[in-house]
Amino acid sequence: MTKSEGANANARLFSLEGKVAVVTGAGGLLGREHVFALGNAGASVVCADLGGPRLDALVTELGEAGITALAVECDVTSESQVRQLARQVMGRFDRVDVLINNAALDDKVPSEFGQGLNSQAFENYSVDWFRKVLDVNVVGAFICSRELGQAMAARAGGSIINVGSTYALVAPDQRLYQSPEGEQQFYKSAAYPVSKGALLQLTRFTATYWGARGVRANTLCPGGVFQHQAPSFVEAYAKRTPAGRMADASDYRAAVVFLASDGAAYMTGQQLVVDGGWTAW
Repeated sequence: MTKSEGANANARLFSLEGKVAVVTGAGGLLGREHVFALGNAGASVVCADLGGPRLDALVTELGEAGITALAVECDVTSESQVRQLARQVMGRFDRVDVLINNAALDDKVPSEFGQGLNSQAFENYSVDWFRKVLDVNVVGAFICSRELGQAMAARAGGSIINVGSTYALVAPDQRLYQSPEGEQQFYKSAAYPVSKGALLQLTRFTATYWGARGVRANTLCPGGVFQHQAPSFVEAYAKRTPAGRMADASDYRAAVVFLASDGAAYMTGQQLVVDGGWTAW
Protein backbone atom coordinates (compact mmCIF):
# COMPACT_ATOMS: atom_id res chain seq x y z
CA MET A 1 0.00 0.00 0.00
CA THR A 2 1.35 3.41 -0.94
CA LYS A 3 1.42 6.37 1.42
CA SER A 4 -1.44 7.95 -0.53
CA GLU A 5 -3.48 4.75 -0.36
CA GLY A 6 -2.82 4.52 3.37
CA ALA A 7 -3.95 8.10 3.89
CA ASN A 8 -7.15 7.42 1.97
CA ALA A 9 -7.76 4.27 4.01
CA ASN A 10 -7.37 6.25 7.22
CA ALA A 11 -9.74 8.93 5.96
CA ARG A 12 -12.37 6.30 5.15
CA LEU A 13 -11.94 4.77 8.59
CA PHE A 14 -13.00 7.99 10.29
CA SER A 15 -15.52 9.12 7.70
CA LEU A 16 -19.18 9.36 8.70
CA GLU A 17 -20.37 9.81 5.13
CA GLY A 18 -23.88 8.43 4.72
CA LYS A 19 -24.47 8.08 8.45
CA VAL A 20 -27.20 9.75 10.51
CA ALA A 21 -26.36 11.13 13.94
CA VAL A 22 -28.74 12.32 16.66
CA VAL A 23 -27.41 14.75 19.27
CA THR A 24 -29.50 15.69 22.30
CA GLY A 25 -28.88 19.04 23.94
CA ALA A 26 -27.60 20.10 20.54
CA GLY A 27 -27.99 23.81 21.20
CA GLY A 28 -25.65 23.83 24.19
CA LEU A 29 -21.97 24.68 24.35
CA LEU A 30 -20.70 21.16 23.64
CA GLY A 31 -23.76 20.12 21.67
CA ARG A 32 -22.91 22.66 18.97
CA GLU A 33 -19.40 21.30 18.74
CA HIS A 34 -20.66 17.72 18.50
CA VAL A 35 -23.03 18.41 15.62
CA PHE A 36 -20.46 20.36 13.63
CA ALA A 37 -17.83 17.68 14.21
CA LEU A 38 -20.18 14.94 13.03
CA GLY A 39 -21.45 16.99 10.11
CA ASN A 40 -17.96 17.93 8.94
CA ALA A 41 -17.10 14.22 9.00
CA GLY A 42 -19.96 13.60 6.57
CA ALA A 43 -22.93 12.71 8.77
CA SER A 44 -26.43 14.09 8.51
CA VAL A 45 -27.22 15.47 11.95
CA VAL A 46 -30.44 15.61 13.93
CA CYS A 47 -30.33 18.42 16.48
CA ALA A 48 -32.62 17.59 19.39
CA ASP A 49 -33.18 20.18 22.08
CA LEU A 50 -35.93 22.00 23.94
CA GLY A 51 -36.44 24.24 20.93
CA GLY A 52 -36.49 27.97 20.47
CA PRO A 53 -34.45 30.42 18.40
CA ARG A 54 -31.12 28.90 19.47
CA LEU A 55 -31.98 25.55 17.90
CA ASP A 56 -33.32 27.12 14.71
CA ALA A 57 -30.20 29.28 14.38
CA LEU A 58 -27.99 26.23 14.81
CA VAL A 59 -29.69 24.32 12.00
CA THR A 60 -29.43 27.38 9.76
CA GLU A 61 -25.69 27.58 10.47
CA LEU A 62 -25.27 23.91 9.69
CA GLY A 63 -27.11 24.31 6.39
CA GLU A 64 -24.93 27.25 5.44
CA ALA A 65 -21.90 25.03 6.11
CA GLY A 66 -23.27 22.42 3.70
CA ILE A 67 -24.32 19.99 6.44
CA THR A 68 -27.67 18.22 6.20
CA ALA A 69 -29.48 18.93 9.47
CA LEU A 70 -32.89 18.45 11.03
CA ALA A 71 -34.13 20.27 14.14
CA VAL A 72 -36.43 18.38 16.48
CA GLU A 73 -37.89 19.91 19.62
CA CYS A 74 -37.60 17.26 22.32
CA ASP A 75 -37.58 16.99 26.11
CA VAL A 76 -35.48 13.89 26.74
CA THR A 77 -37.34 13.13 29.98
CA SER A 78 -40.58 12.63 28.04
CA GLU A 79 -41.08 9.15 26.60
CA SER A 80 -43.68 10.39 24.13
CA GLN A 81 -41.42 13.16 22.82
CA VAL A 82 -38.41 10.84 22.46
CA ARG A 83 -40.58 8.33 20.60
CA GLN A 84 -41.70 11.14 18.33
CA LEU A 85 -38.04 12.07 17.83
CA ALA A 86 -37.30 8.50 16.77
CA ARG A 87 -40.25 8.52 14.36
CA GLN A 88 -39.10 11.79 12.80
CA VAL A 89 -35.56 10.53 12.36
CA MET A 90 -36.69 7.27 10.77
CA GLY A 91 -39.30 9.05 8.67
CA ARG A 92 -36.73 11.49 7.27
CA PHE A 93 -33.64 9.29 7.00
CA ASP A 94 -34.87 5.71 7.51
CA ARG A 95 -31.86 5.01 9.73
CA VAL A 96 -29.92 6.15 12.77
CA ASP A 97 -26.24 5.32 13.18
CA VAL A 98 -25.06 7.51 16.04
CA LEU A 99 -26.71 8.79 19.22
CA ILE A 100 -24.97 11.28 21.48
CA ASN A 101 -26.69 11.59 24.84
CA ASN A 102 -25.45 15.09 25.51
CA ALA A 103 -28.48 16.77 27.13
CA ALA A 104 -27.70 17.48 30.77
CA LEU A 105 -28.59 19.59 33.75
CA ASP A 106 -25.67 20.92 35.79
CA ASP A 107 -26.25 23.01 38.88
CA LYS A 108 -23.08 24.98 38.25
CA VAL A 109 -24.83 28.34 38.30
CA PRO A 110 -25.94 29.46 41.77
CA SER A 111 -28.88 31.45 40.36
CA GLU A 112 -30.47 28.18 39.21
CA PHE A 113 -31.27 27.45 42.84
CA GLY A 114 -32.81 30.82 43.59
CA GLN A 115 -31.72 30.45 47.20
CA GLY A 116 -28.01 30.94 47.74
CA LEU A 117 -24.89 29.28 49.04
CA ASN A 118 -26.48 27.59 52.05
CA SER A 119 -28.92 25.65 49.86
CA GLN A 120 -26.05 24.30 47.75
CA ALA A 121 -24.32 22.63 50.69
CA PHE A 122 -24.75 18.85 50.85
CA GLU A 123 -26.46 19.09 54.24
CA ASN A 124 -29.25 21.24 52.80
CA TYR A 125 -29.40 20.16 49.17
CA SER A 126 -32.93 19.83 47.80
CA VAL A 127 -34.22 16.32 47.14
CA ASP A 128 -36.44 17.74 44.41
CA TRP A 129 -33.45 19.27 42.61
CA PHE A 130 -31.42 16.07 43.04
CA ARG A 131 -34.23 14.13 41.35
CA LYS A 132 -34.51 16.74 38.59
CA VAL A 133 -30.81 16.43 37.72
CA LEU A 134 -31.01 12.63 37.63
CA ASP A 135 -34.20 12.78 35.56
CA VAL A 136 -32.49 14.74 32.78
CA ASN A 137 -29.00 13.27 32.97
CA VAL A 138 -29.81 9.60 33.58
CA VAL A 139 -33.46 8.92 32.79
CA GLY A 140 -33.24 11.04 29.64
CA ALA A 141 -30.20 9.09 28.42
CA PHE A 142 -31.96 5.82 29.24
CA ILE A 143 -35.07 6.73 27.23
CA CYS A 144 -33.08 7.95 24.23
CA SER A 145 -30.82 4.90 24.28
CA ARG A 146 -33.79 2.56 24.50
CA GLU A 147 -35.81 4.16 21.72
CA LEU A 148 -33.04 5.01 19.24
CA GLY A 149 -30.86 2.05 20.14
CA GLN A 150 -33.63 -0.27 18.98
CA ALA A 151 -33.39 1.20 15.50
CA MET A 152 -29.62 0.62 15.52
CA ALA A 153 -30.01 -2.97 16.70
CA ALA A 154 -32.60 -3.61 13.98
CA ARG A 155 -30.01 -2.56 11.35
CA ALA A 156 -27.21 -4.45 13.15
CA GLY A 157 -25.00 -1.44 13.77
CA GLY A 158 -24.62 1.86 15.57
CA SER A 159 -22.74 3.87 18.16
CA ILE A 160 -24.18 5.34 21.37
CA ILE A 161 -22.02 7.98 23.02
CA ASN A 162 -22.95 9.06 26.52
CA VAL A 163 -21.39 12.37 27.55
CA GLY A 164 -20.09 11.90 31.06
CA SER A 165 -17.60 13.99 33.00
CA THR A 166 -14.40 13.73 34.97
CA TYR A 167 -16.80 13.93 37.92
CA ALA A 168 -18.07 10.52 36.87
CA LEU A 169 -14.62 9.24 37.88
CA VAL A 170 -13.51 11.45 40.76
CA ALA A 171 -15.27 13.59 43.36
CA PRO A 172 -15.59 17.36 42.95
CA ASP A 173 -12.81 19.40 44.47
CA GLN A 174 -14.76 21.98 46.46
CA ARG A 175 -11.61 24.09 46.88
CA LEU A 176 -11.95 25.14 43.26
CA TYR A 177 -15.10 27.04 44.16
CA GLN A 178 -13.44 29.21 46.78
CA SER A 179 -12.35 32.80 46.37
CA PRO A 180 -8.61 33.58 46.48
CA GLU A 181 -9.20 34.46 50.15
CA GLY A 182 -10.57 30.96 50.85
CA GLU A 183 -14.25 31.91 51.06
CA GLN A 184 -16.60 29.26 49.64
CA GLN A 185 -18.51 30.86 46.76
CA PHE A 186 -20.25 27.77 45.42
CA TYR A 187 -20.65 24.09 46.24
CA LYS A 188 -20.63 21.45 43.55
CA SER A 189 -23.47 19.16 44.53
CA ALA A 190 -23.67 15.37 44.67
CA ALA A 191 -26.36 15.33 41.95
CA TYR A 192 -24.13 16.01 38.95
CA PRO A 193 -21.31 13.52 39.73
CA VAL A 194 -23.81 10.86 40.79
CA SER A 195 -25.72 11.27 37.52
CA LYS A 196 -22.56 11.14 35.42
CA GLY A 197 -21.32 8.10 37.30
CA ALA A 198 -24.59 6.35 36.53
CA LEU A 199 -23.99 6.93 32.82
CA LEU A 200 -20.90 4.72 33.01
CA GLN A 201 -23.07 1.80 34.06
CA LEU A 202 -25.75 2.61 31.47
CA THR A 203 -22.94 2.52 28.90
CA ARG A 204 -21.78 -0.89 30.09
CA PHE A 205 -25.33 -2.22 30.10
CA THR A 206 -26.19 -1.15 26.56
CA ALA A 207 -22.79 -2.26 25.26
CA THR A 208 -23.33 -5.78 26.55
CA TYR A 209 -27.06 -5.96 25.89
CA TRP A 210 -26.83 -5.00 22.21
CA GLY A 211 -23.22 -5.95 21.51
CA ALA A 212 -24.15 -9.07 19.57
CA ARG A 213 -26.37 -6.92 17.36
CA GLY A 214 -23.60 -4.55 16.34
CA VAL A 215 -24.39 -1.64 18.66
CA ARG A 216 -21.45 -0.08 20.50
CA ALA A 217 -21.76 2.17 23.54
CA ASN A 218 -19.05 4.31 25.12
CA THR A 219 -18.80 7.25 27.48
CA LEU A 220 -16.90 10.42 26.63
CA CYS A 221 -15.62 11.97 29.87
CA PRO A 222 -14.68 15.60 29.21
CA GLY A 223 -12.90 17.93 31.58
CA GLY A 224 -13.96 21.45 32.47
CA VAL A 225 -14.63 23.77 29.54
CA PHE A 226 -13.70 27.44 29.55
CA GLN A 227 -16.86 29.56 29.55
CA HIS A 228 -15.53 32.88 30.83
CA GLN A 229 -15.69 31.74 34.43
CA ALA A 230 -14.24 33.89 37.19
CA PRO A 231 -10.48 34.40 36.64
CA SER A 232 -9.70 32.90 40.04
CA PHE A 233 -11.55 29.70 39.11
CA VAL A 234 -9.88 29.44 35.71
CA GLU A 235 -6.47 29.92 37.31
CA ALA A 236 -7.14 27.33 40.02
CA TYR A 237 -8.43 24.82 37.48
CA ALA A 238 -5.43 25.31 35.23
CA LYS A 239 -2.99 24.83 38.14
CA ARG A 240 -4.66 21.53 39.03
CA THR A 241 -4.53 20.28 35.42
CA PRO A 242 -1.31 18.83 33.94
CA ALA A 243 -2.13 20.44 30.58
CA GLY A 244 -2.16 23.78 32.36
CA ARG A 245 -5.48 25.04 31.05
CA MET A 246 -9.20 24.44 30.86
CA ALA A 247 -10.57 22.79 27.73
CA ASP A 248 -11.78 24.69 24.72
CA ALA A 249 -15.19 23.48 23.59
CA SER A 250 -13.59 22.34 20.34
CA ASP A 251 -11.16 20.01 22.13
CA TYR A 252 -13.72 17.19 22.05
CA ARG A 253 -14.50 17.18 18.34
CA ALA A 254 -11.96 14.54 17.39
CA ALA A 255 -12.99 12.26 20.26
CA VAL A 256 -16.64 12.41 19.20
CA VAL A 257 -15.81 11.57 15.57
CA PHE A 258 -13.58 8.70 16.69
CA LEU A 259 -16.24 7.13 18.91
CA ALA A 260 -18.88 7.53 16.20
CA SER A 261 -16.73 6.11 13.42
CA ASP A 262 -15.51 2.70 12.32
CA GLY A 263 -12.16 3.71 13.75
CA ALA A 264 -13.60 2.72 17.14
CA ALA A 265 -15.13 -0.53 15.87
CA TYR A 266 -13.46 -2.58 18.62
CA MET A 267 -14.18 -0.12 21.43
CA THR A 268 -17.35 -0.59 23.45
CA GLY A 269 -18.44 -0.44 27.06
CA GLN A 270 -15.57 1.92 27.87
CA GLN A 271 -14.90 5.52 28.81
CA LEU A 272 -12.72 7.85 26.78
CA VAL A 273 -11.30 10.47 29.15
CA VAL A 274 -10.25 13.76 27.56
CA ASP A 275 -9.46 16.01 30.50
CA GLY A 276 -6.01 17.50 30.06
CA GLY A 277 -4.76 15.05 32.69
CA TRP A 278 -7.17 16.18 35.43
CA THR A 279 -7.79 12.62 36.65
CA ALA A 280 -4.11 11.66 36.41
CA TRP A 281 -3.19 13.23 39.75
